[in-house]
Amino acid sequence: MYLSLLQGLNLLLPLITFPYLIRVLGVEYFGLLSFSFAFVTYFQIVTDYGFNATGTRDISLVADDYEKQNLVFNQIMSAKLFLVVVSFVVMMTFVFSFKIFRTYWIIYLFSFGSIFGQAIFPVWYFQGIQKMKYITYLNLATKLIFTLALFIFVREKADFYLVPVFNALGFIFAGIFALFYIRKDFNIRFKIQPLSGIIEQLQKSKYVFLSELKISLFTNTNTLILGILAGNHAVGYFSAAEKLARAIGNFQTPISNTIFPYLSKEMIADKLKTIQKIKKITLVGAILFSVIIMVCFCFAEQIIEIIYGRQMFPAVLIFRIVILIPLLSFLDTMFGKQILLNLGKDKLYFRVILFATILNLGINFILTQFYQEIGTAISLLITQIFIVFGMWFYAKKEINKIMLK
Repeated sequence: MYLSLLQGLNLLLPLITFPYLIRVLGVEYFGLLSFSFAFVTYFQIVTDYGFNATGTRDISLVADDYEKQNLVFNQIMSAKLFLVVVSFVVMMTFVFSFKIFRTYWIIYLFSFGSIFGQAIFPVWYFQGIQKMKYITYLNLATKLIFTLALFIFVREKADFYLVPVFNALGFIFAGIFALFYIRKDFNIRFKIQPLSGIIEQLQKSKYVFLSELKISLFTNTNTLILGILAGNHAVGYFSAAEKLARAIGNFQTPISNTIFPYLSKEMIADKLKTIQKIKKITLVGAILFSVIIMVCFCFAEQIIEIIYGRQMFPAVLIFRIVILIPLLSFLDTMFGKQILLNLGKDKLYFRVILFATILNLGINFILTQFYQEIGTAISLLITQIFIVFGMWFYAKKEINKIMLK
């Protein structure tokens, strides 16, 4: 329930802020911010390094052992801080090396504050011990305060640089308070770990990290390619439609994240029974998302007009293309994360994402070159369909092995 409340906040706030930002900053500056966000997200994935999945799993398995829990926490946090330093140096070097980034270097600098804030916010720890009320309260307070600041201080196009500033401050304050609560209520004291402990965690999470990096290559790279080939206006239209579809898809995130550590334990005790539970959840979720998608497809024009205004009508067709993403993402999560990762089949999970990345890069340049934002949307949809079938194929093979045993 707490995670659902948190996800509801994550869904509601963008639906409030995006329309406001589009109206105040215009499509071009909204596209610029979306372009910069897509670029910075690469470094967020590096600093997360798959720990939101593996960290949750590892903490859940040692939730009753304080010493092991403390060790896992400190190793992961040390690894994340190491990755933050490396990422910042690499990002700023890249930004000042190319004119397309250097022109608005201050945006990328401020945006990295969000990366730092998310790195020190141990959501994986709270999910692992299944104490979600802590991060819910923290996120409610900080995000509401800094979202309100957007409406107060961002009043014209010249204020566009304040958007990443307030986003960063929200994440940083939430992270600091989260670490305080962990020390106060759970007696977990942060201590930098030796390099051997950092390497141990990096090795354990490498396949999940590589998979998430590959996912970014066909989500964020799509936006970057579109910006380079078609400009900020095209990015603005695509991002408005894609972010709305992603927001709808995020309805499944609280359920997925909540049951993941639970299913990790259940899978060890009884694989077949756990898989039957996953099948039931998948069926119910698929039906619900199918209904939502049909409604959104039929009323796409009205939805875009209400949320973004008439100036965003070019995003209607894009929205109708990418509205399948919520259903596909849900199925991908159930077959991939809940089955393959919980069975320890990280390599198979990675293999699907690897081939999907190759497919996406192969078709994205061509489709975007000829059809701009429409081509980018089609490329994203084709890639997501491929991922679902790939995850389903390997999950089915593993289920058959279990049933034979």
